[in-house]
Amino acid sequence: MNIVERVKKILLQPGEEWGVIAAESTTTSELYRSYIVPLAAIGPIAFVIGMSVLGLGMPFVGRFRIPLGTAISSAVVQYILSLVGVYVLALIVDYLAPTFSAEKNMDQALKLTAYSMTASWLAGIFILIPMLSVLSILLSIYGLYLLYLGISPLMKAPQEKALPYTIVIVIAALVIFAILSWVPRSFISYPMPGGHMIGQPGPF
Repeated sequence: MNIVERVKKILLQPGEEWGVIAAESTTTSELYRSYIVPLAAIGPIAFVIGMSVLGLGMPFVGRFRIPLGTAISSAVVQYILSLVGVYVLALIVDYLAPTFSAEKNMDQALKLTAYSMTASWLAGIFILIPMLSVLSILLSIYGLYLLYLGISPLMKAPQEKALPYTIVIVIAALVIFAILSWVPRSFISYPMPGGHMIGQPGPF
């Protein structure tokens, strides 16, 4: 599987590409190695560059930079937890399948979860350019649409059940990744006007 071609097709031709993906036989390790691991690294790498090299402009404070070691430690934790989060969400997708008259199939659930997150992973690059953060939001919303389109081809859910199934998955994803993203960021303190700091310093 060519990762560049897959990204291009899942973003530009999702209707056709979900059918191709549904027919593929892909192991969990292969999917992680060839797709999830490299794409999930975009956000953490951009975080390190953006927060430690470029810095964060803050009103009344100036340009704030996180120490490189702290940023790397936080990014590594974030990265590992995101890899775990993909699998946890796939477990939930698979578990919920009978509720929406879909077929339980963990391999298909993981493919659905991973490929529908393509847009969100690519959006991680905009951490480098805060002014373009609106594009990050738009890409994330597009990811929800990708998930909706993939529900029926991969999980065999009836079309009338695809939307409610998607909504429940999105809620689960928001909870999972909100918790997972809070963990690494809780170790970083940010300056406030007057010399105060916000955030919890941690072992990094």
